[in-house]
Amino acid sequence: MSSGSEVVDQINATLAEAVNQAATNGTAKFKSTPEGMFVAYGSLVVMALIPIFYGSFRSIGFQKEQKVRSQESGEKLEPMSRKEAALFPLYASCALVGLYVFFKFFSKEHINLLLSAYFFVLGTISLSSVLSNLVEYFLGRFAPNLLKRSSKFHMLFTQDEGEIINLNFDTKDIASFIGCAGIGVWYILKKHWIANNLFGFAFAIKAIEYINLNNIVTGCILLCGLFVYDIFWVFGTDVMVTVAKSFDAPIKLIFPQDFLENGVYGSQFAMLGLGDIVIPGIFIALLLRFDVSLNRGKNVYFYTSFIAYIVGLLITMLVMVYFKHAQPALLYLVPCCIIFPFTVSLFKGDFMTLFKYEEHSTEEEEEPAQQQNEAEQKKSK
Repeated sequence: MSSGSEVVDQINATLAEAVNQAATNGTAKFKSTPEGMFVAYGSLVVMALIPIFYGSFRSIGFQKEQKVRSQESGEKLEPMSRKEAALFPLYASCALVGLYVFFKFFSKEHINLLLSAYFFVLGTISLSSVLSNLVEYFLGRFAPNLLKRSSKFHMLFTQDEGEIINLNFDTKDIASFIGCAGIGVWYILKKHWIANNLFGFAFAIKAIEYINLNNIVTGCILLCGLFVYDIFWVFGTDVMVTVAKSFDAPIKLIFPQDFLENGVYGSQFAMLGLGDIVIPGIFIALLLRFDVSLNRGKNVYFYTSFIAYIVGLLITMLVMVYFKHAQPALLYLVPCCIIFPFTVSLFKGDFMTLFKYEEHSTEEEEEPAQQQNEAEQKKSK
């Protein structure tokens, strides 16, 4: 029969073991279930496709508007040049290292506070623009009279003879801005992943819509440069992973891997950087505009590259899950997005047409200028 002191010792030992086990369970890292990872990564794939698809079709109208404005004003369009595309990975590397140094030597909280204020303004403007376009589309389709009755406003600020601000907006734009400002406040206060993703959607859509690569060669130079950039900074150093985890701003899409357990309040996230959406996205948008220029009624190259992006993204995630290590998505996305459409162009006999395609030919502008200079020289003689 055990003595009273032995019973007390056993109870103390049992309590100590229970406390240690509870502490271990409380601090242990959440282990994702296969189902949770499938939901998280599947959701990231779908969320990445939405801005690429929508932004690509928006880019058609935007590029047409830019050409019309250029013809009316006489100002030259300035698409990304081949030199700028080649230097872009260098600029991106400098920015990445700068952020890494800031996070190493300065308070992460203070830096993210400043970034939150900046992205609050930028995100509200971008998201309200996207929302306003969607409202305009649906009102024009289902309630055109309501859209026509919308009040129009014009804000113009000038200094001397130059314009500082020249804005045209209407009631739907104001309503969209107020609603998106509310989402911005939600993001600032809670940093909820849904608010983060809404801003991320807006940034990606607007970047794909606005950035003009002009021709396929420039696009290939940009993609190949960032292919090397992504591999180096992910596999060669801890810089990119450190910045991605420290940078508390809507520059990535995230989805909780514990969504099945905790719903929208999940806290263990899978993530995909906006660069892995925007960079291939602007190339895919260029291929869509190439399809439109062919005037065949089929967007063959767009859908080919769109499928290629899906394949590349799925490969990225499968490799990441298998090796349990962050992967440079562009390592898999760039080859897919280049090889797939080029292979199709070879089979369809469009290879040279694809390489010669330019949205804005500088030669067309240089020839009249040269002719004018020659005419002036003749007059002077």
